[in-house]
Amino acid sequence: MQFGPLIKFYRTQQGLTQKELANGICSVPHLSKIESNSKEANQETMGLLLERLGVNISSISQNEEQIKQLVAELNEKIDYYLNDEADQVMEKLRDYEGIIPFTTNLHTYELTKYRYLIFKEKLPEARMQYELLNKQKNIFSQPQTSLFRYLYAVWLLKKGFYKKADELLDTIGKDSKIEISDGELLYHRAIAKTTLEEPGYAIYYGKLALQEFTEDHNFKRILHVLMLLGINYTHSKIYEEALDCFKHLIRNAELLKENQLLPEIYHNMGYLQKRLKNYQEAISFFEKSISLQSNNTAHNLITLYSIGEIHFELKNTEKAKEAFQEVFLLSKEMDNRKYKILSNYYLMTIDSPEKSLAYSETKVIPYLEESDGKSEELISFYKLLSNHYQNIGRFDQAVKYIKKIN
Repeated sequence: MQFGPLIKFYRTQQGLTQKELANGICSVPHLSKIESNSKEANQETMGLLLERLGVNISSISQNEEQIKQLVAELNEKIDYYLNDEADQVMEKLRDYEGIIPFTTNLHTYELTKYRYLIFKEKLPEARMQYELLNKQKNIFSQPQTSLFRYLYAVWLLKKGFYKKADELLDTIGKDSKIEISDGELLYHRAIAKTTLEEPGYAIYYGKLALQEFTEDHNFKRILHVLMLLGINYTHSKIYEEALDCFKHLIRNAELLKENQLLPEIYHNMGYLQKRLKNYQEAISFFEKSISLQSNNTAHNLITLYSIGEIHFELKNTEKAKEAFQEVFLLSKEMDNRKYKILSNYYLMTIDSPEKSLAYSETKVIPYLEESDGKSEELISFYKLLSNHYQNIGRFDQAVKYIKKIN
């Protein structure tokens, strides 16, 4: 505990001048040096100053120990994804924020607060917390520095900066002595690889994370990892493993009433059924997903778009048009450029196929190239245009898109 700054804190809080506090105990210059930590006070002087302020030394020490325990408890609640309980612990910690800056727990608390804000998806506030911590990073311990980098990588993932997050996570390993569970680090590495469409790496890290979470009996995180594995097995065309993952997920999530997770599980099972060309089953799962989703969310937008794609594939023109119109309006409202462009492409294809080909070349492909890299969606548009140019005898243009595919 830094008693000098703490004395200053209580003195200013009570509206006392240095002269009023020091009167009969020590000189004003001596008190000034104590408060700035440039001079250590003897125990008797410190005791008299704190007594005048009405502060008990033993209670301060107890507070420091309590803060340490609460920080550890908050990290545990986040580890096990206990949302409401994490909120309760954070409320208790806020009661100590007045004295935390004077304890040895300062940086540990501020890093844990950063983690909590990311966990709660309060990303603007987390950004402000990052700026605060970034100014102090030169005095962090090595494990604190690694934790700070890891938390920034998680924030980047939440904001959609996947490549930068992945590069940062690659610099953090077990040798970093990071103050976070191995399962969490491996899980976020798997997320990064999933978003970058590197399913082989995602499955590798996902399996390692699953092993760690199983050993810790961390059931919610086990469900999260199974979701990641199911998605990546689907993209790798390992469909039997993907089905096993999603069946296990649905069974356990329904049993545990994980209503926040179920919409995503149903959506991804729907996507798998779509890949297997089981279109009616796919629509059924997508509709189950939508029934549990809030309106005006990214998940809602993507699921509606997936339903539109299936109806388009099945040549259910009116239903496809209805779905894509809804996606277009929602994407405008949410300022989601990707789904605004893609839904507009399909609406043009339904009403004016020739215009939609030009639109795919001038709008869709440039956007996807800029934002998605080599996604399956982008490759499907390359194939679309390559086939179109072959059919009209423009083989130079057809080759251009074949080269892009390769």
